[in-house]
Order: sequence, then C-alpha cells, then structure tokens
Amino acid sequence: MDTKGDSFADLFDSEKSQTTRQLKPGEKISAQIVGFGGESVFLDIGGKSEGILKSSEVTNNDGELEVEIGDNVEVYFLSSKRSEMLFTTTISSGASHEHLQEAWRSGIPVEGFVQGEIKGGFEITLSAGVRAFCPYSQMGLRRVDNNEVYLSTHMSFRITLFENNGRNVVLSARAILEEEQALKKEALKDNLEEGQVIEGEITSLQKFGAFVDIGGVDGLIPISEISWSRVEKIEDYLQVGQNVAVVIIKMDWEKDRISLSLKETLDDPWDNVQKQFNEGTNHVGQVVRLAQFGAFVTLAPGVDGLIHISKLGSGRKLHHPREILEEGQNIEVTIESIDNVEKRISLAPSDYTAPEDVEKAENKVYQQFKKNTKKDESIGSLGELLKTKLAERNK
Repeated sequence: MDTKGDSFADLFDSEKSQTTRQLKPGEKISAQIVGFGGESVFLDIGGKSEGILKSSEVTNNDGELEVEIGDNVEVYFLSSKRSEMLFTTTISSGASHEHLQEAWRSGIPVEGFVQGEIKGGFEITLSAGVRAFCPYSQMGLRRVDNNEVYLSTHMSFRITLFENNGRNVVLSARAILEEEQALKKEALKDNLEEGQVIEGEITSLQKFGAFVDIGGVDGLIPISEISWSRVEKIEDYLQVGQNVAVVIIKMDWEKDRISLSLKETLDDPWDNVQKQFNEGTNHVGQVVRLAQFGAFVTLAPGVDGLIHISKLGSGRKLHHPREILEEGQNIEVTIESIDNVEKRISLAPSDYTAPEDVEKAENKVYQQFKKNTKKDESIGSLGELLKTKLAERNK
C-alpha cells in the first residue's frame, strides 16, 4: 500500500475503521462465509473483527450444511466477545430469557413451534420453554380457510410485546412476511410490465376472484378475467396450489394492486364467431342470466347474445323477462345482428315478429279484403242490371 502521501493521522483513522465496525444489537447485515470450524461458521463482515455464526443455523434436518464458502447470508448482530462478533439468523432453541428480551428490543426474529389453537389465535412455544401468543391476524399475510395448516409447524416470528420476564409475550409472523414481501416487491418492480405473461401459483380463492403468488407478491385474477365464459363458481375452474400462466393487465404499486387475467392466455371464442354464426340464422341457446332489460343467451362457450325485453312476450308487455323465462332454459333464437368490434349479438325468439312486420301483414290482409269487397259489389250490381234488362225484355 502506498502511504507516502498520507499523514500519520490519516493512516491511524484508516486502520481504526478497518479494525472495528460498530454494530448495534439486532442490526441486520449481509456477510460472506469465509470458513467453517467445528460448530462455527466464520463470516467476513467488512472489518478485521471476525463474525461467528452457529453452524446449526445453516444445517438441514440431515445434519448437512446448506451453505458453502463464498455464499452471502443475512444475519443479525447479537453481541461481541473480545475480537469475535456473534451473529444469528434467528433466535431458536437454546436461547435464554435474556436472549428473547434482546430479540424483542432489537427486532431479531425468533423461531417458535405452533403448539395449538386458542381463543383469538395460537399458542406458540419459544426457546427456554417460554409460551407466547400470536393473534390470527398476525399468522400470515391473509387469513386461511383452515387454521390447522399452522399446527405443529416451526415458524419465524417477531416479538411485539415482552412483559413480566417473559410471562406475557406476543408475536407476529406477519411482520416478517411483510418485510420479505417488500424486498421481493422492489425486485419485481424492475422486471414486470403490463401485458407480460408470467407464471404463478393460486394461493387463495374468493367470491370476487383468485389470488396468485407471482414471485413473493400476490396479484388478483378478477372473476371476470378467469374465463371467456360466465363464471358462477371459481372452484369449477381453479384450485389452491394450481400453477397458472397469466397476463398482467394493470399494476398499481402504490396501492399494492396487481390485476391479472387468465382468459387472455386462452383462445378468444369471438375469433371464430364469423365462421360459426350468421345474421338471420336460427340457433338453440341457453338462458344464462335475466336482467331487467332482457335475457342473455349462450350460443357457444364464451359467446353470449341478448334478447331485449321488448322482443319477449309475443306482444304482451313484460315487466321482467323472468315472467316467461328462467335461467338454464333452452330457447330457439334468431340472430338479428352481430357486432364483432363490441362483441355483441342481438337476438330474438325464433317465432318473434316485429311490430312493423305485423302492421305490414295486417295492412296487406286489409287491402286484400277491400279488393275482394269491391269485386263482390261489382258482381252484384251487374247481376241486378242483367236481371232488370231481362224483365223488361219479357214484357
């Protein structure tokens, strides 16, 4: 190292900054693994002090190390002993009440075992036999349908309340999950864009749609974006744990809303409407929805048409289509018009006659009647005339 241009004070300050790194208990840093020794993992924390992490924290159930030299790990600073600095990934079994209290002060995650379900939440067993409580709302990012999925599992928590030397401890798993989600969200911001096709896993089904994990952040498939056909029950199309390909249709990072579409990855049935249907042709469809203004009829999966209420009732005025139709009923209809741009089909019952057509038909009958009447009157007059002439001739 070239020190000719440096003063003694500069060299002293540089050496001091390299020798010690001031960390507060609970502070989180990223450190590189530089070696293993016995039950310890040695960390490079950027100074001359040595970082120590228990090897049990990076060992799987089979006793095998899950990391190797050169890997970076996220760790929390616990304390210093001489030139050694002790770190942890989480406070787990073997920790004392003092460790738990320090974890509460410093925000260090703790590992707990979900012992059972109690009023308002779950009983969690921490190290040193400490019993804690985690409310339902703090067990995950959203409530689950079956709380039994948590029972007899090990989870990471943050201590939100530590009182009476550990006799009153409240936990939150959600706090940790939200922090992890925030980090993943920042990473996704640079990689996602509207119109992009991505893969995800269904995490929850609701009446209004399905939530999808797209890499640590959930997006929503609204019920209208699940299929080109009308969806009554989401469970008929999707299930929790199912992998799906979806299109990102809108992203609002400020409101944490990502709208997705499943149907956009499927063939649009309207692409074949011109081949399947023509104006003036008759088809049998199924009534799928009744509204004040008319009845929606499915002609093919994903292709619906509308019969306006004015064309129902055979000329009788209706207040609602349900007076003569019911959902699920089959009906023969005539296609009156097709709008491929707006994806609309206007229908009428196959036996429907427009008022103007009825008027034309009635006028035609009337004109024929008048013509026949004049003809009969002409024949009658001529007969009378001939009869009179014959009588005069016989006189």
